[in-house]
Amino acid sequence: MTDPAADSVDRAIEAVLFAAESPLTLSQLAVAIGTADGVASALTRLQARYAGRGVELVERGGRWLFQTAPDLAHILRRERDEPRRMSRAAVETLAIIAYHEPVSRAEIEAIRGVQTSRGTLDVLMQAGWIRPAGRREVPGRPLIFATTPNFLAHFGLASRRDLPGIDDLRAAGLLDPVDFAATQLEVESGGDDD
Repeated sequence: MTDPAADSVDRAIEAVLFAAESPLTLSQLAVAIGTADGVASALTRLQARYAGRGVELVERGGRWLFQTAPDLAHILRRERDEPRRMSRAAVETLAIIAYHEPVSRAEIEAIRGVQTSRGTLDVLMQAGWIRPAGRREVPGRPLIFATTPNFLAHFGLASRRDLPGIDDLRAAGLLDPVDFAATQLEVESGGDDD
């Protein structure tokens, strides 16, 4: 026997999430339906109800959304425009921000070893993957950057802790063994050049 009150909360949350333009937090859902009572349990019930269907309820970075089931994504790819590929500089910059956030432009440049153009950061902000995260409390007060919930949602991450580690990247063949060996030598020697 179903509880009419719980069913009412489930239906309200389902409607709000389907109509939402972007993923919503628990507090945003509570505001939208007018009560915080039962929101978390309703999300659990809806997640179970939609599991294995064409559309699934998922949490990404503390925000909830309906998304196409991963095994059906290929069907929709044919119907949407292919986005422009990011430059290597943009990919490197995004990776640095994701792994070291919050990070300033100077810190990004120090890690990459080359200057970062303003356009690279602009592209990442326009994509909604990074945002200004304040200013560092040092002379000059440089602007620092961090990733956004859209970054987590786009890459299917629940949190930054889900980013692959060095062993995962090496196993996937994404690290050049020569570069990795040089990095290990530098770490073991303490990074001193004298």
